Amino acid sequence: MTVLSTQSSLTAEQRSDLEQTCREVRASILREIGSLGSGHIGGSLSMVEALVTIYSRHLRQTPATKDDPDRDRFVLSKGHSGPGYYATLAHFGYFDPAELLTLNQPGTRLPSHPDMNKTPGVDMTSGSLGQGFSAATGIAEAQRRRGKGARTYVILGDGESQEGQVWEAGLWAAQRKMDNLIAITDYNDMCIDGYVHDINDIAPLDEKWRAFRWFVQVIDGHDVDAIDRALTTAEQHQGQPSMIIMRTHKGHGVSFVEAAGVANHSMPITPEQVRAGVAELNEEN
Repeated sequence: MTVLSTQSSLTAEQRSDLEQTCREVRASILREIGSLGSGHIGGSLSMVEALVTIYSRHLRQTPATKDDPDRDRFVLSKGHSGPGYYATLAHFGYFDPAELLTLNQPGTRLPSHPDMNKTPGVDMTSGSLGQGFSAATGIAEAQRRRGKGARTYVILGDGESQEGQVWEAGLWAAQRKMDNLIAITDYNDMCIDGYVHDINDIAPLDEKWRAFRWFVQVIDGHDVDAIDRALTTAEQHQGQPSMIIMRTHKGHGVSFVEAAGVANHSMPITPEQVRAGVAELNEEN
């Protein structure tokens, strides 16, 4: 699977701003999960660049328009990475960042997996793997029928891509030529049981999606420039749904989390580790 080399689509200032936002969101994820003592941190960290780029530059939705029926929608299909999603929503003003410290506590609006009936800004409940992606195809079809030009963006996991209904939904989206559906696979090759390639290898993922008649791009998932360019290309592509395969590192940006390997799918986080991780992120600034 060849990773595309792309020319810059961002100014130096824009890139710097996005990278700084990524550091801030990662620090929020650490504090959020640290307040609970454990959680799904690896996959939350691995998708930060995608979330930040989508919400900064592509998703036509704001806290003020989050209930507009003709807004763009975002679906986090790999719902166990909800803490990363919540940290992003808080950063972009959907709710007070202080609320992140209530993660998965009694009475919270931030359950372990996204709930559209509880959390401001969440467009689709998810958690049962494969179902968020399937719902995203239905949302995109409804948007097409409304005829207002809205798009649906969806992030799914590589472990999740072992689910059969992902491929059923993907086949249907291609049949319907849903060019308003932009999917992103967080391909870090790790899941709860170990390495994806050892459990149920999905490679070559790019060739599979092309065979399913999707427009496919393969990029570095920690390069905001590459993500921004791929999203722009996908938005302009006509006649096919788009799949952006991001090669990522689970736990990226916080060294002790990334070093934990497959154990970082869900792991305990101490207050000392939170402080060390935030300090590490601040040093990168």
